[in-house]
Amino acid sequence: MLNIRRSERSDLAAITEIYNEAILTTTATFDLEPKSLEDRLQWFEDHDERHPILVADLDGQVVGWTCLSCWNPRSGYDKTAETSFYVKEEHRGKGIGRKLKGTIIDEARRLGYHTLIAGAAEGSDASLHLNKRFGFEVVGTFRDVGRKFGKQLDVTYLQKFLD
Repeated sequence: MLNIRRSERSDLAAITEIYNEAILTTTATFDLEPKSLEDRLQWFEDHDERHPILVADLDGQVVGWTCLSCWNPRSGYDKTAETSFYVKEEHRGKGIGRKLKGTIIDEARRLGYHTLIAGAAEGSDASLHLNKRFGFEVVGTFRDVGRKFGKQLDVTYLQKFLD
């Protein structure tokens, strides 16, 4: 049974494994080298009550995660967050990303956010589609801003108002 829940420190190894898989096989992140647990620990600790990390727990195994991250550290942006989600490759296409996205949007509403931002790199068609499905609208595309797999790639940014 799939359960979306708040992450715990004990989930960090699985979260890191899923992220590293994305680094090596997708354009969902422009990190180019896998991260160690130590690398990801500071990232994990930077996510607080206002910037939660949620995991998709399938029968006791973490198969995906999502988070709200600070979009800009200036205090005037405190009602805006960036959303991210990652699903383990063998569990993609099973509705887990959809469940994670819906749950993190609900959490953002509960936390009083006004707007959410999402980025989808060229080649991340599933991410772009899922964001649009949840009412995110394209607000612009930055051309050739990221490099992955020997190519310069565009990143399309989307926004969703919660009010």
